[in-house]
Amino acid sequence: MYMFKLIRPLLFSFKDPETAHNLALSFLKLAGLSPFASLANFLTQVDNAALRQQVFGLDFKNPVGLAGGFDKHGEVLKGLEALGFGFLETGTITKLPQPGNPRQRIFRLNEDLGIINRLGFNNAGAEVLAKRLSHLNKIKIPIGISLGKSKITGLADSAKDYLFSLQHLYPYGDYFAINVSSPNTPGLRDLQGKEYLMEIVSLLLGFSNNVDIKKPILLKIAPDLSVEAINEVLEICKNFSIDGIIATNTTLSREGLKSHTNEAGGLSGAPLRAKSTEVIRYIHKQMPALPIIGVGGIFTAADAYEKIKAGASLVQIYTGFIYEGPMIVKKINKGLVELLKRDGFKNISEAVGVDPVRSR
Repeated sequence: MYMFKLIRPLLFSFKDPETAHNLALSFLKLAGLSPFASLANFLTQVDNAALRQQVFGLDFKNPVGLAGGFDKHGEVLKGLEALGFGFLETGTITKLPQPGNPRQRIFRLNEDLGIINRLGFNNAGAEVLAKRLSHLNKIKIPIGISLGKSKITGLADSAKDYLFSLQHLYPYGDYFAINVSSPNTPGLRDLQGKEYLMEIVSLLLGFSNNVDIKKPILLKIAPDLSVEAINEVLEICKNFSIDGIIATNTTLSREGLKSHTNEAGGLSGAPLRAKSTEVIRYIHKQMPALPIIGVGGIFTAADAYEKIKAGASLVQIYTGFIYEGPMIVKKINKGLVELLKRDGFKNISEAVGVDPVRSR
């Protein structure tokens, strides 16, 4: 794993970061093979009772997960599991296969420790992912599946589009995330509006509530929503008993960047840290019992702990993983153990939402 420091300059030398990403996926496929996975497990696992908790009915050995979008096609879940994550999220997946937006569609902002992407839900479709996951050897940590809308599907038919994917993938996910907040599919963020969102949530929860095994349905929201829009989302979460919320997706804001860029797309990484934490804090204040997965700008244990104290029970990394490499999960988990010990908490669940609530 320490080889990352040596190979990072090579990976970052590619003009198109997507080339480096695909190369990293090839390494992770190898890491998932039995002898390599055993070695990776030995190097990366942090097994500590203080980090274990149950959230929306699932058991997590630690709170650090990988956000949707890294392993869109569910190809390297075994390799990622070996890196010490507490849970993984694959996708975003759509009903129909689609190529996404033209390349180049990923841009590093090294000065800001940020990434802009406009991938556009490139994936092979729900049926292909279902077939791949049906042949996957057992994963010992929770697997989430992020669901999106096919680009060619009109907004009025969005709910049925999401339902198709949920029905086909239901046997293979431990939880499902309704992604209505990516900025890279035209009109998708309109689905965060009350009318569309109610229809989607109602249809998906109706399906989940009427099968033998109910699985958690979560909602992933944008960091750019107004207070009024967040309140509408939370009203729907309350009325339909949504199982949890993921806060947040990427931002369209370019405020405060050192890098000069005109590239369109969603911005992730360090520039998103404060904004996503603010949204988490507000949601927790309004609905303290609603489980939150906090995402946005997590590079260190302190970053993760900030989101946990703001109200997140779990956290996800993405850009930090790309910049810091495979040992970041161990570093965050070890750091969290020390921070919990410093503050007198026996379990991470005790630290959730302990920060004084600030107004948004």
